[in-house]
Amino acid sequence: VDDPPLALTEGGLIRERADAGLDELTRLTLRARAVVSELEDRERGETGIGSLKIRPHGTLGLVFEVPLAHTAKVPKRFLARQHMSNLVRYQTAELQELHEKLSGADVRRKGLEYQLFVALRERVAAEGRRLLPIARRLADLDALGALAEIAVRRRWCRPEVGEDLALDLIGSRHPVVEASLPEGRFVPNDIRLDGGSRRFVVLTGPNMAGKSTLLRQAAIVTLLAHMGSFVPAERARVGLVDRIFTRVGASDDLAHGQSTFMVEMAETAAILHQATHRSLVLLDEIGRGTSTYDGLSIAWAVAEDLVDRVGCRGMFATHYHELCELEATRPAVANQSVAVSESGDQILFLRTLREGGASRSYGIQCARLAGLPAPVVARARSL
Repeated sequence: VDDPPLALTEGGLIRERADAGLDELTRLTLRARAVVSELEDRERGETGIGSLKIRPHGTLGLVFEVPLAHTAKVPKRFLARQHMSNLVRYQTAELQELHEKLSGADVRRKGLEYQLFVALRERVAAEGRRLLPIARRLADLDALGALAEIAVRRRWCRPEVGEDLALDLIGSRHPVVEASLPEGRFVPNDIRLDGGSRRFVVLTGPNMAGKSTLLRQAAIVTLLAHMGSFVPAERARVGLVDRIFTRVGASDDLAHGQSTFMVEMAETAAILHQATHRSLVLLDEIGRGTSTYDGLSIAWAVAEDLVDRVGCRGMFATHYHELCELEATRPAVANQSVAVSESGDQILFLRTLREGGASRSYGIQCARLAGLPAPVVARARSL
């Protein structure tokens, strides 16, 4: 069947009309259940007990359940089997015989289904040498067909992939975020890195403005291009990378005694030890879990090391606006920010990249949007 059960011995594996003997046992089982329903209706009519029910019981088999209030109506042919606080369970010779027929057919049905499954499995295994290469080719076709279909549906472009150090994405999009939004709502952006004067971008801007999305879409487009897929952009040139390194999100590892900051530092250390000039490094905040000056100092030193020693292409999203000063001392560094429109206390996220760094993070406005109580927001402003 299309959606087989987890257990192999409980039936429900084999499609109807696959085996005549199995179909016959299935009909017997279904007919027996219909007979149970007919018997229940008949006994309700004969005894006048409208609440009488036939139930399966783990040890007794099928039983009549009668509420205590109606036990006086029970005929003598009913044999009491179990007294409960609110009901009594009974059996009759007819019900016991019916249970034996039902359980016998069901057991035989399950046994036959398992035998048919085992036989099928053995036939498939015997042809494994012939089937596995076919399965691999079908898997390749399935993957390539899926990539081709989504490229047409989502208007992806064919990227140019070269030996240079370019990452030049025009109108790039995040494919998952775009698919989750109404048509036309996602704001595309140009992402441009190279091996020379624009090798490393310091990306600033408010929370919720889209910095993390930009980093992720740079990684996804690069990965798709290396797979041989079309990519979500109007135009794309991707220079080969040896690896994509990311340090995003915040999580701890309490089982191994590592705080959120320690995990962040361990991930950053792994990047600095392994990245080469051919790598793409994407950092989403560094230094948040310690004091401001410690965090800023670590973030600054990491950025300098990636630019000066490693020489990789990279993007560093941060709220440490001081890092924008690197542009003045490092020719390979460029500042970009995510634009917002501000009117009084209101801010509108424009989701577009612009040249130059941001001077503010708009954290208090984001806290207000998140629902922080008004007195707390007002006190934060005054502080």
